[in-house]
Amino acid sequence: MEQRLSLVSLGVADIAESTRFYNALGWKHAESQSNEAITFFQMGGIILGLYGRAALAEDAQVADSEPGFSGVALAHNTRSKDEVDAVLALAEKAGATIKKPAQEVFWGGYSGYFADPDGHLWEVAWNPFFPIADDGSVRLPE
Repeated sequence: MEQRLSLVSLGVADIAESTRFYNALGWKHAESQSNEAITFFQMGGIILGLYGRAALAEDAQVADSEPGFSGVALAHNTRSKDEVDAVLALAEKAGATIKKPAQEVFWGGYSGYFADPDGHLWEVAWNPFFPIADDGSVRLPE
């Protein structure tokens, strides 16, 4: 298996409402590939899909359990500390719940967390050790 993450599927309660939330963050969904059952966002070399929560559980053949901490957090790295604060403010304005306000963190960066309307956790972080390329990609240092 090649070492690659291709697509992240988030199970959501209301696809239209979740699409509006991510659009309010300034993201553009792929209208030609999206429909009432799924919304796709191109995110550099990865795709984010918003899929009905019950349908996603059924597709994976698992029980649709109560939302809660699943041991997963998605991350959005920024180019500066100020951008962390701006992204968290934008997310809150769009309908997110701030779970951890931005603060200096033990590993030398600055980060905070928000939950989208379905409770999916997003870390927003400035990491001085992971510079962001012009195309938005992040590479581990050699």
